[in-house]
Amino acid sequence: MEPFTRVGVTVTFLRMDQKPTAPPATLPIGMQLVRLSTPSVAFYRYLYDTVGADYVWWLRRTVPNAELAALLAHPQVSIHVLYGGGEPAGFFELDGRGWPDINLSYFGLMPHAVGTGAGGAFLGHAVAEAWRRQPRGMTVNTCTADHKRALPTYMRAGFRPVRQVREIWSVPVRLGLKIPDALKV
Repeated sequence: MEPFTRVGVTVTFLRMDQKPTAPPATLPIGMQLVRLSTPSVAFYRYLYDTVGADYVWWLRRTVPNAELAALLAHPQVSIHVLYGGGEPAGFFELDGRGWPDINLSYFGLMPHAVGTGAGGAFLGHAVAEAWRRQPRGMTVNTCTADHKRALPTYMRAGFRPVRQVREIWSVPVRLGLKIPDALKV
C-alpha cells in the first residue's frame, strides 16, 4: 500500500434544470474559447494539473494514460480551453455519457487568470455550451478544497445546491500535491 495523505472535504452537488434566459457575458478582450477535437493526454494533463494544483485535483492524476485517452476520445466528452494572449487561461470539461444530464466535470482558471474577472463569463460560456446539447439538466459539484469563490460563482450562474456530503480522500503522496493543513485529517 502506497503512502497517502487523508484529506477531508465537504462536497456540494449542484443542479440546473433550465437553460438560462440571458446569453453569457462577453469574455474579456483578448480571450477566446476553443473546443478541442481530441486533446492529447499530455495537453489534458497539463491543463488539469495546472488548474487543479492549488485545489487538490488528484483523481485524474491517477488515471492511466490509455484510460484517459479513451475518455478524451469519447464523443459525449468535450474539452474547451479558454485562451488569453495566445496561451491557455483555463478549461472546462463537459460529460454527457450515459444519462440525459450533462455534467460540468471540471472547470477552472490557470493561476495567472484567477482574479482577472474572466471566471463568471467563462462559466457562462460553459453553461451555454452544455445547454446547446439540449440536456434534461446540468450538474456540477465543488468542494471545500476548491477556490473559495467556486460555490458562489456556480450559484450566481443559476445552479442550486441539492446535497452536501463529507468525504475523506486518500491522496497518494507520490502526486506531490500541496495540501492545505486545514484539509488534512
